[in-house]
Amino acid sequence: MDVLVGLSGGVDSAVSALLLQQAGHHVEALFMKNWEGEDSGCRAEDDRRDALQVAARLGLPFHTANFSREYWDGVFAHFLAEYRAGRTPNPDVLCNREIKFKSFLDHARALGAPAIATGHYARRGRRGDRWALLRGADANKDQSYFLHAMGQEALAATWFPIGELPKPEVRRLAEAAALPVHAKRDSTGICFIGERDFRSFLAQYLPAHEGEIRDPDGQPVGTHPGVFFFTLGQREGLHIGGVRGRSDAPWYVVAKDVARNILYVDQGHDSPFLASRVLSASGMQWIAGEPPGDTLRCTAKTRYRQADVACSVDIDTRGATLAVRFDEAQRAVTPGQSVVLYDGEVCLGGAVIETTDAMAPQSMEAA
Repeated sequence: MDVLVGLSGGVDSAVSALLLQQAGHHVEALFMKNWEGEDSGCRAEDDRRDALQVAARLGLPFHTANFSREYWDGVFAHFLAEYRAGRTPNPDVLCNREIKFKSFLDHARALGAPAIATGHYARRGRRGDRWALLRGADANKDQSYFLHAMGQEALAATWFPIGELPKPEVRRLAEAAALPVHAKRDSTGICFIGERDFRSFLAQYLPAHEGEIRDPDGQPVGTHPGVFFFTLGQREGLHIGGVRGRSDAPWYVVAKDVARNILYVDQGHDSPFLASRVLSASGMQWIAGEPPGDTLRCTAKTRYRQADVACSVDIDTRGATLAVRFDEAQRAVTPGQSVVLYDGEVCLGGAVIETTDAMAPQSMEAA
């Protein structure tokens, strides 16, 4: 076996397997189960069936592995702890680091595979004597943001067969090869847990209580079902009706007081309470294995769909903690999310956002 491809049951991993096979590689397939329980939101069995059909169509040996314990310990426990602390974690980043490029890679090696392949829209290249993670050629599908925690060992052993392709071409190739998932819609939702009502799902693990929604002056404007369910900049789900003496402009979450179960909101998409110029971040993962120096000029993203923003970065002596100063103020920079750094097409790595210089509502500061 040359390579073990992770078949998720979707079209991207299916075409990845197809391309590897067409290139003459000895390919085998692995389906990962990472969540126990067959509740209404979990489509694992359907996905496994689709992956098995793809493997059968291509004539690939098919393996399965259950990483549910690793997922719970390495991803989901942290996910819950972050929400409990009032932060907004990104489970896809941890899922990639702990499951797809650790547990999966270890399992592949145990089966005798020297490399793994996934259906991510990313590329790899060389920078001197180091491997580099590059953006996917399709800017609309680039997933390097979620892969920024990959180290040199994982990157050296990972292939991204569709990294040079646009999504429409991936679907065309799947249809031409009569792959049964060629028209299957892209999955969304929490990594490996599936698509479900997020609020109902989270409430199974975090006890939430109704609390007040207040404006920046501390005046009550509504109630919420639990601060855990909301993130900075969010508009949906607030259900704030007409407030006497206020305009009809929409309300947005601008702060959370977890200890007192109070949600703070303000009117206007560009509320000054959502503006940040500086953030601090910890747990930096440098893809090259070390920082390029004490300071850095580059671009950054603080969320997946964000356009690149020019910034200056101060790096501590160990390279694990960052202070990022943006050239322009950014909206809704959220603790718990990732700031990911780029040098052109090269993803340098990323860290978890800890604090920002966003202005807090005066009534919250006085509490």
